[in-house]
Amino acid sequence: MTRNIGFIRHAALAAAFTSTLLAGTALAATAPGAPGAKPMLAYSGKQGIGTSYEAYVQGRYQDGGATGPVSRVWFSLAHGVITETMQGLIHEAQLREMQFAVKGDGFVHTEYDDMESHVDYLHTDAAGRPLSLAYRVINRDRNGRYEIEKHIFTDPDRDVLFVRSIFRALKGSLTPVLLADPQMAGTGYGDKADTKGGTLNAGEGRHNLVIKASQPFTTASVGFVGTSDGLTQLRRDGVLKAYDRTGSRKGNVALAGALPTLSEGQTATYDIVVGFGTDHAAALMAADATLQAGYPSVLAHYNGEGDRIGWQDYLAGLDPLKDLAAMATDGGRLAHVSALVLKAQEDKTHAGALIASLSAPWGDTVSSEKLATGYKAVWPRDFYQCAMAMLALGDTETPLAAFNYLKMIQVSAATKGNKGATGWFLQKTHVDGTREWMAVQLDQTAMPLMLGWKLWQAGVLDEAALNQMYPSLLKPAADFLVRGGTVGLDWNKASIKPPYTQQERWEEQEGYSPSTTAAIVAGLVAAGEMAEKLGRAEDAAAYRATADQINDRIEALMFTTAGSHGNGRYFLRVNQNENPNDKGPVNPANGQQGLTEDVYLDGGFLELVRYGVRSPDAPSITDSLEELDDMSIPDHFRVKYVFRYEGDPMEYPGWRRYGNDGYGEDVRNGGNYGTGELEGGMGVGQRGRVWPIFTGERGHYELARAGAKPGGVTPADLDHIRMTYVRGMEKFANEGLMIPEQVWDGVGVAPAGYVLGQGTNSATPLAWSHAEYVKLLRSVRDRQVWDLYAPVAARYAR
Repeated sequence: MTRNIGFIRHAALAAAFTSTLLAGTALAATAPGAPGAKPMLAYSGKQGIGTSYEAYVQGRYQDGGATGPVSRVWFSLAHGVITETMQGLIHEAQLREMQFAVKGDGFVHTEYDDMESHVDYLHTDAAGRPLSLAYRVINRDRNGRYEIEKHIFTDPDRDVLFVRSIFRALKGSLTPVLLADPQMAGTGYGDKADTKGGTLNAGEGRHNLVIKASQPFTTASVGFVGTSDGLTQLRRDGVLKAYDRTGSRKGNVALAGALPTLSEGQTATYDIVVGFGTDHAAALMAADATLQAGYPSVLAHYNGEGDRIGWQDYLAGLDPLKDLAAMATDGGRLAHVSALVLKAQEDKTHAGALIASLSAPWGDTVSSEKLATGYKAVWPRDFYQCAMAMLALGDTETPLAAFNYLKMIQVSAATKGNKGATGWFLQKTHVDGTREWMAVQLDQTAMPLMLGWKLWQAGVLDEAALNQMYPSLLKPAADFLVRGGTVGLDWNKASIKPPYTQQERWEEQEGYSPSTTAAIVAGLVAAGEMAEKLGRAEDAAAYRATADQINDRIEALMFTTAGSHGNGRYFLRVNQNENPNDKGPVNPANGQQGLTEDVYLDGGFLELVRYGVRSPDAPSITDSLEELDDMSIPDHFRVKYVFRYEGDPMEYPGWRRYGNDGYGEDVRNGGNYGTGELEGGMGVGQRGRVWPIFTGERGHYELARAGAKPGGVTPADLDHIRMTYVRGMEKFANEGLMIPEQVWDGVGVAPAGYVLGQGTNSATPLAWSHAEYVKLLRSVRDRQVWDLYAPVAARYAR
């Protein structure tokens, strides 16, 4: 449906447009320039993500449930434009980017490069808290000549992206041109495109899309990126030639569709849809059906207004959300968005498959010639964080589906190609279980045990289900934590002897890690509790005995008394032998040379308190805090930073992963991770930045410390935690309320002109960041750490 506001369009206007901008388009032509420029992934610093809410049918996604047919489309927003749009499985990007160009008198602008952009939510409650992942994006010319307003969401009943687009010509005339960069089947090469039927079409095999507007494009053109695409033509020639096909050669294709010219003072509204299907006909049918259903109906269903089930119904079913929002300092806006974001980052073919982020870190400089999931994949560690946060929100269905999903990524005798140990969980996989990375990270084997215990304690996993899952999932994992074994999968032939892990939680180093060991001890105690409940006394005894043995050696293996910082007494990041005082080596990683173990400061030891392995006032914990918080340490090794914001007198703390971290932008030129030439040595090259999750982790520790003192947690304690750590995480969120993986810490050259505390192009939103925020809200509400394991604390935190 088309709505023209404030003017009546005349045929003469379209004719004038055709004679100027689109000269010479009558004849069919094949676009030259194949295969086009090298394709890249999309910019990773998202300001929004979206998909429809779909209800489970008996713990699975299938058509016919309360929400109707299942739509499998996800999108993201950055710089005011639609970036990666996935369809099918959650990592299968079919569209890299879609935006508008505006041609005016003497200029060609794009939304991404040339406009001021603002993003907000279309559907909110009376307090301004978002109720769905439908967005209003407004892009304005910096000189006040025009404005573009877009309403962006998906059709809950079809695989279709919906974009209502409103153009306002404020000074002079303008011609909008839709620009789309397909990335069919997740790759930038291998695509074909045409304008059959007056629509913009692209495809690769069984992956196809059709872009259609509620009023026909005045011209439609396809081409190859960097040579014959629409934007290149407009900038180079000032006209858009109507190439109607890309021909027999496949490549990096682009689509362009011009809309009628607006005169000064005129406004026009168009509904533009992107339909997906296994062939052109299916994609076109979906697009037509969505246009016929119309903007009001599709948006109302997406939101859950009226009789239709949608996002606001999901939020309404989260009983603790109101209380958690009251613990926030922003009125609950970020709490609402975090609940939506966590649920949105679940695959809709494999229920419970929770990914790390709907983005690919530093994607705009990462090749998409081959399929790359980026963070759109499953790590059991991030997975655990998300499931626990959703449980904290009162969602019991998704964490249960997640727990049931875990069998897909656990190594067993039936795992294809496995010739070694079983019970451990794959490092990183596609949502369908396809293996990507195969290192053994023992926290990722412990956390499924921890999740199972929490679900059992919450009554989500009943005794019958627990008994069913014990021999097939829980016992193999616990047995591996006890015995370890020799891996025999793909390249990995390592021999694992817990608590020595092949990789710790940052996936870079082998050895004894405080954070990994905290999870191992908690996982084994949790396994012992479940085994005892099921009458498996021998298993219970073995798991507890191993946990005791590991616990007794934590300080002896990982706490140095001869370190190079402060008074020399602190937990190491990782120790690769059994002597924490010998200044042993740590492996090079992320473009930084390996240094001695005592150089690295890392807050991972706080996980010992979070899970109950150590009390918050244990000497090894309190000794380690002094060095962790020392801001006089040179920047290359320093971990803590403080952030100040205009108009706010408070300071908010943040921490890097560890000193000497290279997982970030180049300090010399601000370049993306992996793009610069490393000179070697310290203080140059790549630098990991501050991660918001550590502000949440510290808030959890401070809550535990307050609870351990005489009299317990006081209102003053809660107020301090809320105003420092809760609010600190809220400050790190961007305009669209997405919390990033990393934020700019002020060291070196600022990438893209970032300001202090602004999210970088690493990965936004990071599901773990939102999960940590939600769990902190729940912990503050409960006055107790949400991730605490009571049997662990009772056994060790004395």
